[in-house]
Amino acid sequence: MRILGTILKWLLIAVVVAVVGLAGWLFLAPPELIRVASGYTAKIVCSNVFLAGRDAQDVLTVDVQAPGHPILGYLTVDVDPSAGTAKAALLGLFGPGLAAHRQGLGCASVPAGDRSTLADLTATPGSEAGRPGFWPEGDMVEQPQSAEIAAILQDEALVGPGLRAVVVVRDGRIVAERYGEGFDATSPLLGWSMTKTVNAVLVGTLVQEGQLSLDQAGLFPGWTDERARITLSDLMGMQSGLSFNEDYGDVTDVTRMFYLEPDMAGFAAAKPLAGPPGTIFSYSSGTAVLLSRLWQDTLGEPQAAMDWPREALFDPLGMESAVLETDAAGTFVGSSYLYATARDWARFGQFMLGDGTADGRQVVPAGFLAWMRQPAPESKNEYGNGQLWLHGPQGGTPDGEDPDAGFDLPADAAWALGHDGQSMAMIPSKGLVVLRMGLTPSKLGWKSQGLVEAVAKAVE
Repeated sequence: MRILGTILKWLLIAVVVAVVGLAGWLFLAPPELIRVASGYTAKIVCSNVFLAGRDAQDVLTVDVQAPGHPILGYLTVDVDPSAGTAKAALLGLFGPGLAAHRQGLGCASVPAGDRSTLADLTATPGSEAGRPGFWPEGDMVEQPQSAEIAAILQDEALVGPGLRAVVVVRDGRIVAERYGEGFDATSPLLGWSMTKTVNAVLVGTLVQEGQLSLDQAGLFPGWTDERARITLSDLMGMQSGLSFNEDYGDVTDVTRMFYLEPDMAGFAAAKPLAGPPGTIFSYSSGTAVLLSRLWQDTLGEPQAAMDWPREALFDPLGMESAVLETDAAGTFVGSSYLYATARDWARFGQFMLGDGTADGRQVVPAGFLAWMRQPAPESKNEYGNGQLWLHGPQGGTPDGEDPDAGFDLPADAAWALGHDGQSMAMIPSKGLVVLRMGLTPSKLGWKSQGLVEAVAKAVE
C-alpha cells in the first residue's frame, strides 16, 4: 500500500506539473488557432454591440458559438462600453483578442491587443434622422405590398433557416420585406463578402474622377518584380495571379489576415505570384483589401480617405446606416466588413441596376456597372469583372458543378454573396433586387436561388 501511495503521489505531481506547464504555454505562447478564434470573437461582438446595439452575450452565443468551430464554445467575452472595446479569450485567460470601436468606422481587430497599432482615425457617421418620402429617396414603404410576393416571403423553405431580413425591390420600390425575430428595418447587418461589390464601386468612383484607370499597372511600390504587371482590372476580376489561401477552416492566409495581422493590405501585398498575372482566376479576400488600399492611397492622406465612402457613394445612394470598417492600420476591409440596414443594402442593389447615376450625379462612369457584370476572362463565366458572382450561392454544390442547375433564373442575374447566407440578386432585365440576409452556415445546404426564382416568376 505504501508503494501504491508513493506511485499515486508522483502521478498527481506529474499531472499538476503538466497542467501548470500547459497553462503556462497557453498563456505565454497561445497557438495561432486560439488567437484567431479570440480575435474573431472580439471583432464580431464589438461590431454588433457598438454598431447594432445588440447584447454581447447573445451575439457570442448565437452569432459566434452556435454556427462556428468547436473551440469557440470555450471563449468568453468582456465588453467595456466606456473604452469602446471587446476582449475575448479562451476560458477567459488564454490567447486574448481585442477589438476597438472608433467613430464612424465601426470596430477594428487589434491583433495581440497592441493599441499602439490602431491608427488614430475617425469618419463622419451617417445621419440618424428619418427622411421623408418613399423609398429609396425616403424611409417610407408604399402600402399595400405585393400580396403574392409577401406570401413567397412566408415560405420558410424559400427564405431559409436563420433569416434576418428579406427585401424585394421592383422598379425602384420595395414591394415586400420580412424580418427575422429580433431584427427590423433599423438593424445594421453585416454583408461579409457582399462588401466586395461595394468596394469595387468605390474603385469606380475614382475612375469617374480620372484618378484611377482599369489598365494601370505598377500598383504598389513593393511590386518591382513580375507583380508590377498586375493591372487594376486584374485585381477587380480576381485574376491577379497572387497566391492566397481563402480556406476558413483553420489558420490560413484569410484568417491570419483578418485576425493576426494589423496591416491587412501589407500582408496581402507581400504574397508572391502563383501564376502569371491575368491568367488565373482565384477568389481572394486579400485581393479585395488591396483594392481598398489602392483607392485610399490614391486619395492621399489617410484621414482624407475616411469620409470618401460616405461622400462618394453612401450619401448619394441614401445609405445613411452604412459603416465600412477598417483594419488597425486604417485600410478599409473592403472584402468583408460593411454593416448597413437591409433597406440600405437594397439601395445599393437598386443602384447596380442603373447607369451609375445617383442623386443627380454620375457616381461611376457610364457603362462601368455593366462592365462589372461582364465575365472576368479567366473565371469560366462564374465571376464578373467587378467583384460579383454570375451564379447564386454554392450551398454545398460540389466544385465544378453549376450551383444554379435546376433553377429557372433570368440570364442577366448577377449576385453579391457573403458568408453565412448573405445574398443579393440583381436582375436588370426585370428591374428586380432580391436581398436575403441571415445566419445560415453553408453546411446547411440552403440556396437563395429558389427564392429568387419564385420572386422573378411572380413579377412576370
